[in-house]
Amino acid sequence: MLTYSNSTNMLEQSAYKFSLQDREEPNLYRDLFDYDSVPKISFNHRTVPLNMPDNIWITDTTFRDGQQSTSPFTVEQIVHLYKLLHKLGGPNGIIRQSEFFVYTQKDREALKECMELGYEFPEVTSWIRANENDFTLIKELGLKETGILVSCSDYHIYNKMGLTRAQAMDKYLGVVKSVLAKGIRPRCHFEDITRADFYGFVVPLAEALNNLGIEAGIPIKIRACDTMGYGISYPGAALPRSVPGIIYGLNHYAGIPSELLEWHGHNDFYKVVTNAATAWLYGSSSVNCSMLGIGERTGNCPLEAMVIEYAQLRGTTDGMDLSAITEIADYFEKAIGYEIPPRTPFVGRNFNVTRAGIHADGLLKNEEIYNIFNTEKLLNRPATVAVDSHSGLAGIAHWINGFFRLNGSGEEIDKRSDIVLAIKKLVDLEYEQGRNTTMGDAELEVMLQKVNFDEYERLAHIHLHKK
Repeated sequence: MLTYSNSTNMLEQSAYKFSLQDREEPNLYRDLFDYDSVPKISFNHRTVPLNMPDNIWITDTTFRDGQQSTSPFTVEQIVHLYKLLHKLGGPNGIIRQSEFFVYTQKDREALKECMELGYEFPEVTSWIRANENDFTLIKELGLKETGILVSCSDYHIYNKMGLTRAQAMDKYLGVVKSVLAKGIRPRCHFEDITRADFYGFVVPLAEALNNLGIEAGIPIKIRACDTMGYGISYPGAALPRSVPGIIYGLNHYAGIPSELLEWHGHNDFYKVVTNAATAWLYGSSSVNCSMLGIGERTGNCPLEAMVIEYAQLRGTTDGMDLSAITEIADYFEKAIGYEIPPRTPFVGRNFNVTRAGIHADGLLKNEEIYNIFNTEKLLNRPATVAVDSHSGLAGIAHWINGFFRLNGSGEEIDKRSDIVLAIKKLVDLEYEQGRNTTMGDAELEVMLQKVNFDEYERLAHIHLHKK
């Protein structure tokens, strides 16, 4: 059967039919995953076309998958973070949904308080087990969509659940029918898709679910879950690990439209951000993330990373308020007590801090030389210099200008000024006496007061009025 594609403007074959391939023994892809070796990446040199959807967005799982890896949040913390998600996502809902647990009184209270805020975005959704009591609970809470676990690799079907593929498929379809009967939108989480038989189970299941949704008049979303982080973005990589192949196949062979496709990845092999962006590029409208990337084992895709990736791919923030990224990081560290590794991009306290004197000299002359973008304007995080034995005069001058927010004021301190020379003598003395740690802001502030208290007061006055 031939159909005309509006995206490629060509006639394309569309009559693909993949039937469930049941089997007595599981296919564990032992040629790729022998367990006693590092997993292998195989190639079949088959490539699929880029297919960026008209609209792409981000969904959040901080309060579900993310919360499983940290000390449980309080209701107050969940509500505050949800408000920051709303601020970050902006009026256009680039952060489209946020996913909650519903099993404890605390989770339900937080969910209700977030819903009562009345935000259109992010929409509050949930994740449930496959039993009737959970369906009733979701309905009573007034939720319009819920995630349902639909494990799709033989590792889970045979070795965890003790079912065959046919039995698993019957079970999943029955659960989804029950959810549809209550008028709730199902979001089916295809767990462990990067170790699953794509044509023998994934595509037939996705197609059957899509048909159920069409019959019920309720769209069914498919979340492709790279549960173990095995996904590969390389062109020509073979299934089951190929991210382009998975997204293209769900879209082209199973008939799942882009707006009903979502990618959920983990970072076990350092590929989580690239894989999420690849899912966008090859046809998934949605990528699922968590704030700061918290989650099982190595974590989920960091939400802040995909916010920046969105801006890079689209050339616009589309109304997102990127300064909320800094507010989220500050709240995690100060209110929740979560320690962010200092060199974490966009949120770590040292992500735009330089120590090298030659870099500091470049920052003094033109900040663009060593800062990735205007982090002060976009993230409310000015580029700074950490002063140590390698910082030199330029590093100290840049610290003064950054600490007192003098940049652009016409009052910038030159690296050859007397106060910089005097502070450098004190700094050098510290390291000559055996110090091996970075100088803190408070220490440098005291040094400035010591060498020229009047100048310190003048700069502090400028800073106060600039605030």
